[in-house]
Amino acid sequence: MELLIGVKIGCLFALLALTLICGLIPICFKWFQIEAATGHRRRVLSLLGCISAGVFLGAGLMHMTAEALEGIELEIQKFVTQNRTESEGYSSDANSSYTDYPYGELIISLGFFLIFLLESLALQGCPGADGGSKVQEEEMGGARVLGLHSHGPAPSPSQGPFRALVLLLSLSFHSVFEGLAVGLQTTVAATVELCLAVLAHKGLVVFGVGLRLVQRGTAPRWAVLSILSFALMSPLGLALGLAVAGGDADGGRGLAQAVLEGVAAGTFLYVTFLEILPRELAGPEGPLLKWGCVAAGFAFMALIALWA
Repeated sequence: MELLIGVKIGCLFALLALTLICGLIPICFKWFQIEAATGHRRRVLSLLGCISAGVFLGAGLMHMTAEALEGIELEIQKFVTQNRTESEGYSSDANSSYTDYPYGELIISLGFFLIFLLESLALQGCPGADGGSKVQEEEMGGARVLGLHSHGPAPSPSQGPFRALVLLLSLSFHSVFEGLAVGLQTTVAATVELCLAVLAHKGLVVFGVGLRLVQRGTAPRWAVLSILSFALMSPLGLALGLAVAGGDADGGRGLAQAVLEGVAAGTFLYVTFLEILPRELAGPEGPLLKWGCVAAGFAFMALIALWA
């Protein structure tokens, strides 16, 4: 037992250190600031942004959404099984209606529409905020001059900070549950295996978050504070897992966790599809190369999903 606790504490510090290092690299080095970049460096940064977009897409679909659907389905099955044992006269048709309905997809969609509603309310209160950043204007202007296809207007500054906050909150929810899963493991082998799977994709995701904050023009102080807050989420979840490792997921705790994961997945997909991908694909240069970078980031996360 002491060895298991020691391994979990080691995993806690590993998660904290990796998140801080990977998240602070794009913030601390001016090389990653796309506003000051020209020529080849700007093209490389644009392709790095596309890779991070693919990583976010893979994290949203292959990890957050998949885990949320699995958790919600498991909790629904538990509920149906418990109902069946308590009510002898319960019909099998009623049971099947419980299990056949796509509750997981519904909860993820509710998360998506919740952020859509909040952002719409925010924009309704600030109707004049429709200007884009300098980089976005140059990209969109270049597309218009060359007569090339564009993927729509880039997000406005009022949307940018809000969506950056949503991105951090949804990832933070997910990170807490990842840490909780590590903390609840009962063997050293399972703890190390799950921790390595979390570390493998967390480094890329948090690097993408740091890069996104830098390219959004976030003040360095706030960017560092955001990464620090995000870095504490997985260790916090792991510590909670250590505290409740002897208990069972009863009293609705398992269902609450599954629902929160579903809402977080829906918010994450909203930001990925309406903020990250449109921004990276807005420029007219190298569309096929950008597609390859997005696909490469997604493929890496899909590969990690084999062990996660």
